[in-house]
Amino acid sequence: MTGLDKMISQILEEANAAASKKEADAKANAEAILAEAKKEADGLKAAMEEKSEKEVTAYKSRAKSSDEQKRRTALLLAKQEIISGMIDTAYEKFCSMEPDIYFETIVKMVEKFALPEEGEILFSPKDLERMPEDVPARITRAAKDRGGNLSISKETREMDGGFVLVYGGIEENCTFKAIFDSRKDDLQDQVHRLLFL
Repeated sequence: MTGLDKMISQILEEANAAASKKEADAKANAEAILAEAKKEADGLKAAMEEKSEKEVTAYKSRAKSSDEQKRRTALLLAKQEIISGMIDTAYEKFCSMEPDIYFETIVKMVEKFALPEEGEILFSPKDLERMPEDVPARITRAAKDRGGNLSISKETREMDGGFVLVYGGIEENCTFKAIFDSRKDDLQDQVHRLLFL
């Protein structure tokens, strides 16, 4: 082998060695980059899985909370319907009492609501027609006990039960409906305690 061939051979060996080293370095560098990229990808994957799991848990919690709220709302509405139905039934029974009990209640109401003034008491046409003979005198006596005087008016009002007191042109609504309406909250509380506590 000539000197030139030796030189070429040596240059080729050095070039091959340098190329092999560069190839090895590039391969190692590529592996390191791939390992780093895989590590980052695994981290991102874990973070995404954790985020997804948290979102699913939060969604389930919100759905459960929403379902619980719907259940409580439905239960509250059902209770309100039951309470309202009980009060309506009580009102209907109150309005349809037997005449002797009904007019005894009327006299007691006059004892409570009559003012110490001159006035009139108005009834429904039905009540005027079925009123027992002794009730006008009992109403007059109850009003006198309160320091006033009530006369039964020939004028009537449409009402389910109760009466209207008139003093100097000012009316006081003592119908059963007005009394039930004015005590509605208290009645609802009482029925709620009886049924649900």
